[in-house]
Amino acid sequence: MSHQYEILIQWSDEDRAFVARVPELPGCMAHGSTKTTANENIKQAIALWLDTAREYGDAVPEPQRASARTG
Repeated sequence: MSHQYEILIQWSDEDRAFVARVPELPGCMAHGSTKTTANENIKQAIALWLDTAREYGDAVPEPQRASARTG
């Protein structure tokens, strides 16, 4: 399943890794030693975030950005 949430990836000196986050999904973050790895990991994190929200009956926000993509 493809999701259309915006993914932001940036280097973190503190973590010494690329950190990916999804602004529309609070707390949805992942990291990787490369941008590609961080992107792959955040896709898994998105799926887990959505599954957990649905399992607990929490609201799942609709993607808001027309140009958003997961890669």
